[in-house]
Amino acid sequence: MSIISTKEIFEAKYRISDVIHHTPLFHSESLGRAAGVELFLKAENLQKTGSFKIRGAANKILAIPREEGAKGIITASSGNHGQAVAYAARMCGYKATVVMPEGGSRVKADSIEEYGAELLFRGSASEDRISYAKELCAERGAVYVPPYDDPLVMAGQGTIGLEIMDDLDGVAAVLVPTGGCGLIAGIAVAVKELNPSVAVLGVEPEGSNSTGVSLRVGKRTALNTINTVADGIRTTIPGEITFPIVQRYVEDMLTVTDEDIFRAQYLILERCKLLAEPTGAVSVAAVLSGVLPEKYRGRRVVAVVSGGNVSMEQLRESLNQPCRL
Repeated sequence: MSIISTKEIFEAKYRISDVIHHTPLFHSESLGRAAGVELFLKAENLQKTGSFKIRGAANKILAIPREEGAKGIITASSGNHGQAVAYAARMCGYKATVVMPEGGSRVKADSIEEYGAELLFRGSASEDRISYAKELCAERGAVYVPPYDDPLVMAGQGTIGLEIMDDLDGVAAVLVPTGGCGLIAGIAVAVKELNPSVAVLGVEPEGSNSTGVSLRVGKRTALNTINTVADGIRTTIPGEITFPIVQRYVEDMLTVTDEDIFRAQYLILERCKLLAEPTGAVSVAAVLSGVLPEKYRGRRVVAVVSGGNVSMEQLRESLNQPCRL
């Protein structure tokens, strides 16, 4: 039995309805025609704080009793979750601390500080910053808000699945960027419990494919190294409570190269006028690179564009590699 169900996801929908945007689905005729599918982009890059992360962070923080939240909120993040936690904590009047990786995205770090949070740096792998954030919670008596491995966080992310199913009939597959699996776990529960015939497919970079490896092995398996431009899904191992949900509900994991990601980012901007960060572009990269299984050809496919928090330096790198459909 899944640790969350549509009941918890609908509860999240009502809890966060005044905080988040119900983001649009954009139909891209040109990208879809090139890939042989009817393609829709779920534009979470237009979400508050620039990514889907506000859904889970707000759902978690709004559920915390005020006497506990007043002791402080601490999280670990590569950037997008940190921005969301900082925003939601400020909204509730709580002090937030975010632990980011050393050498992480400067544009995301700046936004975290602009939302009023304390910003600390630790290590490069997700496990480094997560363990340090938990240590700080123990020292300070603060509340830890996980980036993905938490029922309330997953339920918040799952509201994306509710919106997709409400807004579009005839969906054959939903493609989801995958790292720690909080996003795909929440979406998969919502989609599969509402319509089991709709496929949920995860997409990972070749250099950070811990979920695909874990599914093939049959248990959570850690990678020794990570190397990808998609900084939001540089995760060495899928989450402890998210992974069983992926095993139950996700049809397949697809992998893309960094070159595929750059190309998708470029074409999303050129053809759809949407700015996606590399992590947000991986789902579209799977459609355009040809790794989407043939059985979805000619059918309706939704690609979740998970975020748009990209630095101008990285964007220039992508735009300096012009490409065509």
